[in-house]
Amino acid sequence: MTHRTIFTDPDLAQFYELTPRDRADHTFCKELANGARSVLDLGCGTGELTVQLAEGRHVVGLDPAAAMLELAGKRQNGERVQWIQADARSFELGETFDLICLTGHSFQFFLTEEDQLAALKMIAKQLSPEGQFVFDTRNPNFPDRKTRCKEETLSQTQHPDLGAIESWNISEYDEVTQTLSFTNAYKQLETGEIFSAPSQIKYTTQDKVDQLLEEAGLYVETWLGEWTGEPYHATSREIIPIGRKA
Repeated sequence: MTHRTIFTDPDLAQFYELTPRDRADHTFCKELANGARSVLDLGCGTGELTVQLAEGRHVVGLDPAAAMLELAGKRQNGERVQWIQADARSFELGETFDLICLTGHSFQFFLTEEDQLAALKMIAKQLSPEGQFVFDTRNPNFPDRKTRCKEETLSQTQHPDLGAIESWNISEYDEVTQTLSFTNAYKQLETGEIFSAPSQIKYTTQDKVDQLLEEAGLYVETWLGEWTGEPYHATSREIIPIGRKA
């Protein structure tokens, strides 16, 4: 078994989009971008959302993983996007944006308050005076188990080049640190080779997110609990702030 990182290793990055995901966040961000002349997609990954935002406006997709950006650049209309490899906690683009998105729960990969605050300060710095920001993070108070085992997540799918793939997820949650340690694994059934990608994400309460936003120089106009538009409440699945510069 080879232990690598799904975001940084090309052999693993190719599996990223095999897992079905609800794309209500894409629909929401495309609507939010109406009227925006420029968009910054932070943590853009393979650029699935980024290229959809690029028609008729200036769009930058930023991600720390070269393997993800390589896949993004090969997308249809990928040439419309300026792809930049950089860390969302510290980068300089020399311009500001009318909309900054950080979707796919990318915020949760910042494992300390210091890193979270650094990323939010960069959003404030790169936001135009009338611009908007939006991001999502899972609500730690959502009443559902965070721990998963292989048996309950096991599934099969088809890879365009490798054929039949079996995939699973194993996760363990630390209530004290509010950190989820998880492993995504993919098995090529024809050869039996297993690719494994361990990682961690952090859960943050809504009041702490609000505190960090204020400290970063941002304020929230709307709190949502789902990308489909439901207002945030204490046990919402998601924490989605939408706002501007303070």
